[in-house]
Amino acid sequence: MSNSETTDPEGPQEIQYDPSASRYDLFECPDCDNVVLVLGRDDPPMSCHDEPMERVTDLEMSVKPPDVRQVLLQAFGLPKAGLDICLCVIGEGPLSANEVAETLGYDRSTVTRYLNKLVELGLLRRSELNREAGGVVNVYHSVDLERMRRETLIGFYVWAGEAASLIEDANLTKQDYLEENPDQELPDVFWESFQGRDS
Repeated sequence: MSNSETTDPEGPQEIQYDPSASRYDLFECPDCDNVVLVLGRDDPPMSCHDEPMERVTDLEMSVKPPDVRQVLLQAFGLPKAGLDICLCVIGEGPLSANEVAETLGYDRSTVTRYLNKLVELGLLRRSELNREAGGVVNVYHSVDLERMRRETLIGFYVWAGEAASLIEDANLTKQDYLEENPDQELPDVFWESFQGRDS
């Protein structure tokens, strides 16, 4: 991605939203708190209250750039082992759990657990294969690439929406606290206490 980047010798690079160079756009409603993310270019612009939304052009906050492994871990609970298993089946499938375990050198129970998770996520599909020597074995295949693209993108948007809701709830809780306690500063443990609340 061609966003402008700043290098911090003490830590990872950060990116800042650059609407002229991004592959995505952020729009906000001038009359309410509605903010949307659009992948690709949106023409005509997004609308809210039957009025065009305005493209966000001034974001001061910089963020750490995402890594595909971090995205899969955070959005889908898919760490390195799960990603390795997914890529193995996509590249070499159909494969049984035993074949995946032998190929990657992972414990079979670990492989089976992640294969089931990948099927639940819609990244892989499972079918039964009749063995020549008799019996049936479960084998795993990659799904259609367009379907995988759709499922992973929508899955990430659901996760991002939940994250945005959590941030909004935290900010509202913070606002309520400050209004109820105008003479007190926000306690250092505010975020920890917020995380412990029932959603």
